[in-house]
Order: sequence, then structure tokens, then C-alpha cells
Amino acid sequence: MTSMERVLTTLSHKEPDRVPLFLLATMHGAKELGMSIKEYFSKGENVAEGQIRINLKYNTDCYYPFFYAPLETEAFGGEVIYTEDGPPNSGRPLITDIQKINSLTAPKVKDSEVLLKVLKSIQILKKHSKDKIPIIGVVMSPFSLPVLQLGFEKYLDIMHFRKDLFNHLMKVNQEFCIDWANAQIEAGATAITYFDPVSSSTIIPRKLYLETGFQIAVHTIAQIKGSTATHFASGNCLPIADLLPQTGTAVVAVSTEEDISKVKEAFKNKLTVLGNMNGIEMRRWTPEQTDKIVKDLIQKAAPGGGFILSDNHGEIPFQVSDEVLFAVSEAVHKYGTYPIIKS
Repeated sequence: MTSMERVLTTLSHKEPDRVPLFLLATMHGAKELGMSIKEYFSKGENVAEGQIRINLKYNTDCYYPFFYAPLETEAFGGEVIYTEDGPPNSGRPLITDIQKINSLTAPKVKDSEVLLKVLKSIQILKKHSKDKIPIIGVVMSPFSLPVLQLGFEKYLDIMHFRKDLFNHLMKVNQEFCIDWANAQIEAGATAITYFDPVSSSTIIPRKLYLETGFQIAVHTIAQIKGSTATHFASGNCLPIADLLPQTGTAVVAVSTEEDISKVKEAFKNKLTVLGNMNGIEMRRWTPEQTDKIVKDLIQKAAPGGGFILSDNHGEIPFQVSDEVLFAVSEAVHKYGTYPIIKS
């Protein structure tokens, strides 16, 4: 099977030839090209080449042209801070006076230099993949983006006490999210990762999710012209497992803190499960530990299909060694061939 066939079979909750591997190494492409992280993300061509090399090196099943989390606030005019050995992060919040939310407008994709770099990388990967390898685009959910726009404290304040500002911010962010997702689909992305950590049960209770993040996800995902994978960026989701299929998403990326067997059972024949290796702990894994952990995940979650092996956060730390990444790939190919043999 090609990677595309393998993933599509998995999404249909059937067993492909082996478990798909999404090795979401975003910054490792800089190592492959001998560049600093800042230089690497300066051009879409760099990221495309980095993803091609990672795919070939580790025999993975997707291209993942995700740049960094604050990319979307950068498109709004926000600051990005670079480090030598970690992901670029947001600087000073874009909105320091909450009253300015009333005048906030969504950036146009076609006018944003940083967004156009991402589209360039997707276009290159689309041409290179020949539809044999899925290309996974990324958006921040309208409900989670305000953490980067305002900071957590101000966002929680308007969520609870200023519904007028909250509703306007959601309207602007939804407009942007839908346009940005569809621009990536048009450029060649196969599917869109809908990052929504604020909706996770780790951060807000189920009742508040039903009133906010759930409604926003239903409305937003319905207008994205391709399949989506909802990612909670290490956050828990079992307390809202019954609600997530109703959002229209096809995949759920789950926390390493949740029992993968219980997760698989909760979403069986409803959503494909993506996860859930601990990216932070991967920095300290030995090849022997890696082999054992991957084997255990596969044997618990892979039978029957509907499982893609990946990390739990959607961004493998820069410090995770090539040795460990090779060990992950080797273990998937060793234990992930269907039918899964338990031992």
C-alpha cells in the first residue's frame, strides 16, 4: 500500500497492511538542512525539503508542513521569538487592551507573507507526493487562538465576563480559521489538523465546552472543505468523547495521560485515534524503551484499524534524537503489520 492508501484504510476503520506512522517532527528538518530554526522557517521551500527528507529517512506516512504555533498571530501582526533549540514562541500578546477586540479584523491569506510561505511548502509537497503521501495542514481553532492573541488570563476574563467581546473575537477568528484552512486545502493539503487545546478536559469542564468550544467547532469544521483531525496538544478528551464525533471531525489526537485502550474503545468505529507517545519523555528514551513503548501502544490500540501512531502533542521536541526516531519507525514496521500479533 502507499501511505495514502494505508491512511485512508485506517480512517475507514479497517485494517491496512500496517499501522500508519505520523512522525510529527517539525524542527528536525532544520537539522537535515544544516540550518538554524529561524533560517529554516524563513522559506516554504526549506520546510518542504525538510519534510521530504524526514519522510524518506524514517519511512513515515505523512508530510507535516506545520511551521510553529504563533504563526497565525504573526499573520495578525503579533511578535514571534526564536530560540536555537526549540519552537518559535509568541512574544508580547497581540492585544493588550481588550477593548481593541472590537476593532480587530481577520488578515487576508493572500496578503500575508508568513501564510504564503506555508502555502508554498504545501504546493511543493503536493507536486512531490503525487497523491501517494497525505499532506497535513494545520489551523488553530478559533476558540484556542485567543490564548496567543491575549494571554490566558485576559482570555478567561472575557470568556466568562465579557460575552460581547468574546463573541466578536470568535467571529473574527472563525472567519480567519475557515479561510486559512481552505487555502491550505486548495494548495494541496489532504486534511487539516484543528488544534484546540483550550477545549480539552484538562483546561475547561464539559459544561463550558458544550457552551463554547463545541459549538464553535461544529460551525467551523462544517465549513472546512476537507477532512479534519482534532488535536488537543497533550490535553485530555475522554470526558467529552461522546461529543467529539458530533463536531464533524474524523480523527482525534489524544493525551499520553489517558489510557490508550480506553480511548480506542470510546472512539471505536467513530473516530480514528492518533497518538499517544510522550514527546517530552522521548528525549530520554533509549532504543530499547522505545521499542517496548511502541509495541505496547500498537497492541492496545491498533487491532481493527482506526489507529495512527504519533506523539501526543503534535510537535516532537528538537532534542529527541535521531536514534529514538529511528527506533520508533523500526518498531512500527516490526510490530505494526496486520494482523496484529499480541505477545
